[in-house]
Amino acid sequence: MSGSSTAAESMENTETTETAKPADVIGSARERIDALDGQILDLVRERMGVSAAIQEARIASGGRRVQLSREMEILDRYRQRLGKPGTTLAMTLLELCRGRV
Repeated sequence: MSGSSTAAESMENTETTETAKPADVIGSARERIDALDGQILDLVRERMGVSAAIQEARIASGGRRVQLSREMEILDRYRQRLGKPGTTLAMTLLELCRGRV
């Protein structure tokens, strides 16, 4: 994800003073996580809509709703970036995006 912060940079941006109390750091970091989760959820919803449009177009043209080779590409991409847990995340995303047509 080009242009995005690393976890360390995010924490530095969360609390810049060395005298910050742990509870303040934790509170600020949790607020940031909540904001990130909101963005992730919005993106997942958007992905679901795009996937539904693709499925509808594929079905309308006589194709299958799901293209397994494309799903394998997605699984591989997530695994390469995030390791084995990435595969699990990708499977969950694919499940969320299938069959909504």
